[in-house]
Amino acid sequence: MAPDLDPEVITALEAAAATDRPRAALAPILAEILSNGRSKAAQRLVQGAGGVEVARLYARAADRMVQSLWWVTTEHLFPAPNPTDAERLALLAVGGYGRGVLAPHSDLDLMFLRPWKSTSRTEQVTEFVLYVLWDLGLKIGSTSRSMDEALSVGKSDMTVRTALLEARPLAGDADLTETFLIRFRQQVEKADARPFIAAKLAEREARHQKVGAVRYRVEPNVKDGKGGLRDLNCLFWIARGLAPDSPLGEAALEDLLTRRERRLFAEAFDFLWQVRIHMHRIADRPVEALTFDLQPEVARRMGWRGRGDEPAVERFMRRYFLVARDVGALTRAMSAQLEARQQKKAGGLVRGLSALWPGRSKPLETPGFLVDKGRLSVTGPEVFDEDPTRLLTLFVEADRLDLDLHPDAFAAVTRSLPRVTPRLRRDPEASRAFLTVLAHGQRPYRVLSIMNETGLLGRFLPEWGRIVGQTQFNMYHAYTVDEHTLQAVGIINDIKRGKLKDDHPLASEIIHRIADPEVLMLAMLLHDVGKGGDRGQLEDGAIAARRACERLGVDSRRIELVTWLVRHHLALSDYAQKRDVTDPDTVQACADLVGDPERLRMLLVLTAADIRAVGPGVWNNWKGQLLRDLHRRVLAVFKGETVDEPDPLAAYPELVARARETGAAADVLVDWAADPAAERHPRAVGRATTRVAVAAADRPGLFAALAQALSRTGADIVGARVVTAPEGLALDVFEVQDGAGLPYGQAEPRRLERLIRSLEAAARAVPEGTPDIPEEETVMTAVSARRAAFDVRPVVMIDTTAASQAVVIEVSGADRPGLLAELATAIAAEGLSLRSAHIANFGERAVDAFYVTDAAGRKPTRRAKLDRLAATLEAVLDRARLPDPSPGQRPITPVRASVRDVSDLGRLSGRSPDAAGQRASRSPRAPGRTDDQTPRG
Repeated sequence: MAPDLDPEVITALEAAAATDRPRAALAPILAEILSNGRSKAAQRLVQGAGGVEVARLYARAADRMVQSLWWVTTEHLFPAPNPTDAERLALLAVGGYGRGVLAPHSDLDLMFLRPWKSTSRTEQVTEFVLYVLWDLGLKIGSTSRSMDEALSVGKSDMTVRTALLEARPLAGDADLTETFLIRFRQQVEKADARPFIAAKLAEREARHQKVGAVRYRVEPNVKDGKGGLRDLNCLFWIARGLAPDSPLGEAALEDLLTRRERRLFAEAFDFLWQVRIHMHRIADRPVEALTFDLQPEVARRMGWRGRGDEPAVERFMRRYFLVARDVGALTRAMSAQLEARQQKKAGGLVRGLSALWPGRSKPLETPGFLVDKGRLSVTGPEVFDEDPTRLLTLFVEADRLDLDLHPDAFAAVTRSLPRVTPRLRRDPEASRAFLTVLAHGQRPYRVLSIMNETGLLGRFLPEWGRIVGQTQFNMYHAYTVDEHTLQAVGIINDIKRGKLKDDHPLASEIIHRIADPEVLMLAMLLHDVGKGGDRGQLEDGAIAARRACERLGVDSRRIELVTWLVRHHLALSDYAQKRDVTDPDTVQACADLVGDPERLRMLLVLTAADIRAVGPGVWNNWKGQLLRDLHRRVLAVFKGETVDEPDPLAAYPELVARARETGAAADVLVDWAADPAAERHPRAVGRATTRVAVAAADRPGLFAALAQALSRTGADIVGARVVTAPEGLALDVFEVQDGAGLPYGQAEPRRLERLIRSLEAAARAVPEGTPDIPEEETVMTAVSARRAAFDVRPVVMIDTTAASQAVVIEVSGADRPGLLAELATAIAAEGLSLRSAHIANFGERAVDAFYVTDAAGRKPTRRAKLDRLAATLEAVLDRARLPDPSPGQRPITPVRASVRDVSDLGRLSGRSPDAAGQRASRSPRAPGRTDDQTPRG
């Protein structure tokens, strides 16, 4: 039968089939059929149609094209007016395509079905259809099987069974297709459900481990990530396996999920499909990771708008993560129903599932609780109706017994959230239970995470509820605000239990001297609840923390300490990473702010955990040493002791000796590869970066020359320190990565020797173009599209009071290759010398602080000169050299920042780091304000 096409299209297909080269002639006609169908789908998307509707339209577009190809192939190219039984052939859509949903660049999964062995005609048809589809540039997943082969493989191979559960007829012999589908579904219905369910759950677990087991990564994988489409598909496959004759497994879903849960299921499918289709269209390729460069445009196309101080992209991503949380809840709810049905006699919906969840039920002393097959459960939902405080004590028991929550208990908690009233939030017993889990539990990260998944944590602590699913649109933070915070709580617990001694030796020691662990853990839990607030993260966070502690019944003295820690939780990292901790003025200012050793201990542990919880690879020994050095010096102030400053050159004796002999020497210190440099210097410096040290006779512009050399060789400077010895020898130490964010030279160790030669030549002031710096080795890395997604306001601030012997200049702006070299060159051009430099990188934002003196080593005093320098540095930051925006995306325009004197680091760095870059980029800043700060942990 001819396809449902316009007569002129059918005529064109017939004419193409009659040519000498039918494949080449048919391809453009079929491509137009597909394109027209996809255009209609795209139009419905723009008009606001739901994601599933549009995905079905994309599948229909593929159907029309494939069916047209099949018709012309079987009727005109390889006709068989009266085919023998062996020549019968059918085409089925399987997998996601069989379910009737496609994204613009999805694969087409096809099965060519024949009765028995292949014949010459079936081979010709199969081969021609596939070749034409490949000519069209489509990615095809195909199999060719006899009916018995398909049934046999579908019985033993769970992946094939999954694909066939979604099979639907596309073209060809309808009787053959119907016979196969009836036999296959009967086979599935008679089969033991346990192996299939176990395989799907194991497959889901393996997939999560591969793409990331954390649901709340800020660049989620929409298809394969935790809480993504595959998780919903997994539930669908299980339902389809339990009710193969039911359209789309609806009978099983109706029996396994409540009406509300089925509504959530449909809404999640619709939302995730809409996101995925937009991603494919924007990228014009099959991308599945919702990366930073895609997020703003997807948000715009889906109609999200900013509200107050929260931009559209963050509102959209928060919705995404709430949907991902719903997917997790649906998984647990369905698991609960599956387990309940294991008790049914054989012949019920699910038979013999007990092997998946071995063990027996065991009541506990706590009324209403029991251990059910190795997990903590409840006797029924009425448990929480009788006593709502059990909502909290349930989690105390889960931690005490080190058990996961049974799906029944999880669902009961979720359905009992209306029981969390203002009265319960102030109930002393409930507060004690909560603080027990937080500060005295065995595994607070796991237990609080489950509490957060149920929604209880946000209901019990409304301050927490407002940050659930909240994103931070920057490249520094890897997780949502709530996930970052829970990981930080877990890290403190790991430090306390001695699991992180190697990475945090000082914190592991002093944590046991902290007098009040509840205060520390409350401060950690609440440290970011002020994000997005009108008064700034730190002030709003302190206000919210006070309110939460008062409701929990914490006494006033401890409330003051929690509030202080939240307000100043960035101070230690600011001083350590942005100031010269060898400067007595800096150390004294930090000591004045902190006040006493107990607060210093708490801040150090809190800061270490906060930085480490930002994301994988953020914490390294470089940052750890900076914090330890600052702690040692501030503690000495409290004790009234004098710190003996070690000779800064003593750590590099061989390097210094070579520099004194030759005028300049450079070396690489790594611990990530077995190469000559690693063998010479087996010093552990962490795996996030490569450490490069240069010793040379000091001269004006030395630091700028070294930074330029690093930039030319493709090294991205993510940290740096400059030290000048009294005898005039300078030591410059850099932490560097390559363009992929890996330790420089790890992928190509031979580049390390080139780097050393380039640095030594720069230190000796060898002109460019000499054999020491071959032109062909010059590497400049372009700004990535991901970085280009961020509009980072440049900020230049001058502090004339922070140091008695120097002026501190802090600059903050969009990071890019060569930025540090340009900044250092601008400073040198003004005739100023660097006494020390403090370089840090926070995702897309660079934060550089320079201690500068005049050529004679004195503190600069000429205001006009400093103003001129500030304007020059601002211009450097404005030269973002960003790529053109993608179609439909507004261009990024740098906004000029104000420059003014500040008198202390608190004013200079008074806002949350991540709020810094983002709030600055949303609205013009009033002249003279200094509250837009740099990203920090």
